[in-house]
Amino acid sequence: MLNASTLDDVRNVAPGLEKYAQGPVADLWKRPGLAPRDRSIVTLAALIARNQTIDMPQQFERALDNSVKPREISEIVTHLAFYSGWPNALAAVAAAKDVFARRGIGVDQLATASPVLLLLNEAAEADRAARVGQQFGAAVPGIVQYTSDVLFRDLWLRPDLAPRDRSLVTVSALVASGHVAQIPYHLNRAMDNGLTQPEAAEALTHLAFYAGWPNVFSALPVAKDVFDKRPK
Repeated sequence: MLNASTLDDVRNVAPGLEKYAQGPVADLWKRPGLAPRDRSIVTLAALIARNQTIDMPQQFERALDNSVKPREISEIVTHLAFYSGWPNALAAVAAAKDVFARRGIGVDQLATASPVLLLLNEAAEADRAARVGQQFGAAVPGIVQYTSDVLFRDLWLRPDLAPRDRSLVTVSALVASGHVAQIPYHLNRAMDNGLTQPEAAEALTHLAFYAGWPNVFSALPVAKDVFDKRPK
């Protein structure tokens, strides 16, 4: 939903865009297949992944109104530093700081730097690490080490963003960035973490508007293959 001043700007430049903003895009947020909170998480992930800062303050406000907690927003930004790059995360920090200030959100409401981590699934991580190490360990040992030590034994175990939501952020960022090759692993992980197939399908529908039809249509064959191969 665009605010009145933004709608005036849109109307004066692209009247057709205003029609779609007040029609399909407004209706999108009311679709029952994905909760408003999840839609905000998907939208923030897409904006941060694509470094589209102009809409971030409004969507940070909307996310808070949709019950995304400040510490969860903090963790979304932190998580996407690794999945969309450090500069994109810092741009999101710049966009969020004034929103947090207006809302009186202090550091005490944010995720701590070094929380007590969630329990690691040792068997699953050992399998993942072995496969990645076998493929790439000899060629690029540094990235293999950081992937294990920083991402899967630290970042993914931070407790202030639920594993299901962390996966939703990751999949949304991958789709929004066009990183199709990474989708199968993370979409399977998302569904293992509790994201349902209808929710995943609706997230893709939502992303068509916020990341563009080409990115979503590039992801559709990969997502369908994941859905088809999942146990029924």
